[in-house]
Amino acid sequence: MKRTHLFTGAALLLTSAIALAQQGPESILPPGFDKPAAKPAAKPAAPAAAPAAGQAAGAATGASQAASSGTGTAPVALPSNLPSLDKLQSMTPEELAALLGNKPKVDMPSGAGHALKRMGVIDESEGGLPAWTLSHQDASLVGAILAGNNGRIISRWGHILLRRALASRLDAPVGMHPADFVALRTALLVRMGEGEAARALAQDIDTSNYNPALTQAAIDAYVLTADYGGACPVVIWQGGARKDSQWKALQAICNAFSSNGTKGMGQLDRLGPGGGLEQIDLLLTQKYAGAAGRAQRAVKIEWDEVADLTPWRYGMALAVGIEPPAKLVSGAPAYVRGMAATIPAASLQSRAASADVAGANGVLSSAAMVDLYSQIYSGGGSDEFADRATALQSAYLAAAPADRLSAIKQLWGDAGAPQYYSRQVLTAYAAARLPVESSWSADAPGLIASMLAAGLDANALRWGSVVPDGSEGWALLALVQPVRRGDVTADQINTFHGNDKSEESRKTAFLVAGLAGLGRLPKTSAADLAQKYDFTLDRPSRWTALIDKAAEVGNPTLVALLAGVGMQGTGWDKMTARNLYHIVAALDRVGLSAEARMIAAEAVARG
Repeated sequence: MKRTHLFTGAALLLTSAIALAQQGPESILPPGFDKPAAKPAAKPAAPAAAPAAGQAAGAATGASQAASSGTGTAPVALPSNLPSLDKLQSMTPEELAALLGNKPKVDMPSGAGHALKRMGVIDESEGGLPAWTLSHQDASLVGAILAGNNGRIISRWGHILLRRALASRLDAPVGMHPADFVALRTALLVRMGEGEAARALAQDIDTSNYNPALTQAAIDAYVLTADYGGACPVVIWQGGARKDSQWKALQAICNAFSSNGTKGMGQLDRLGPGGGLEQIDLLLTQKYAGAAGRAQRAVKIEWDEVADLTPWRYGMALAVGIEPPAKLVSGAPAYVRGMAATIPAASLQSRAASADVAGANGVLSSAAMVDLYSQIYSGGGSDEFADRATALQSAYLAAAPADRLSAIKQLWGDAGAPQYYSRQVLTAYAAARLPVESSWSADAPGLIASMLAAGLDANALRWGSVVPDGSEGWALLALVQPVRRGDVTADQINTFHGNDKSEESRKTAFLVAGLAGLGRLPKTSAADLAQKYDFTLDRPSRWTALIDKAAEVGNPTLVALLAGVGMQGTGWDKMTARNLYHIVAALDRVGLSAEARMIAAEAVARG
């Protein structure tokens, strides 16, 4: 059978506009202080008087005699800690440069370096957040917000918003060194599993401006993307600044990939376990470095004694074409399990398995997941991934709409399965292509949730005519409507609660919180419903005070960062109605209404 690309329909784009409230701050300096006067040009030095002919001849003769006799020359100063000749011969060029106090030559034209301001990869004109929004914030507060976030964001849309804020071109807070500001943002992106974004952010700073914190954050980003060779500019510039095993292993890799494979392998041979690297890590590194040249050797990798899967060993294994045991992969943290989804060296099967994590978390878009399964479909095969790709093809191109719906539901699987939501992300555009049928009202909540996972709110709203009041489909649409005429009533909420099968009526609590945050349910009604159904909608805390204040002054970046703090957890059972209410209300107030609506709807769909 001739295989065709899955994505033959026109792209369906997010229709919600995102507006940013509040203008940039005005200067508070006295007139003229923000435009300093130009410094006067330095006067040229007066030319030295030319020596007389006799003096010149005498000087030339003296220099010639000194050169021939070996006298009159200045002695060469050598370091007091000069190693032995054997040690010198074994040192790398970077170590020699560090010993002699030299830095690697950087062939960069004057003025071509990156300024330490507006650091990031998404400009405001490209959808980034305003550059000034953190510049006048308390540096210790911003630092605590960034360092205190563990990166496990329960909401896909919350993850996407936080990534956008961290990757935006931003000025550092006054009192925080720009390199530290980028290091904190890069490290948080790494903890979120956003290796590509973290790497791009770190690369926006010239290596010569790195400090130890940014160096480590950048190395972590390169490791998370299995781009060990990409770390070489950092490693070469820093030279012998670090002595840990990971650093020395990277130095060996850089030597191996710069046509000095024998020396690189020799460095690895002298490197014993420790400093963050175990025996399995060294063996994988030897296999990786050996692939760079003629210094290849047989390296046997055994996983029997390996207890866990770190980013270094998982990335190394994938880079050399080795699949770690499934039990190690399944037991790894989510950000590690999601690594393979974006590593080109990984097999399509590994990337597809990893996509179930990366898709649900927000690392992968729906379009990226479809493209991945398109490649699997084109390659044929008979495993579970090929079967899934065939089902996805049917979800898009089956002749009968009922057959397309059947394929979509087949891909979802059981509602309680871990991959259920990621498969809804996968089928978002297929769901958007289905016709609205009143006979499918029971399937409408899943279809609407699938479309909203990719931001297809306009397509989802078409189903408003077939979802009854009080149903889950009705609740999702009540939250995502860009503009709603009239408030939601308590009677409609009570009907929804009667149909709510979630644990402790969590969906009802989230619905009330989301509607109240968007201003679609009067506060008095929301408070009464919270008391009636035994959940807390509003209780003062340090975090609520901060996010409310950030919203009051119209600071979208600070609100986004604080929202990320409030969405940490391992699942939606960790989210509270109170946190959701303040997050949605603050985002809506600072012009991030599209994100506010999507997060609120996701909470109900996944609660």
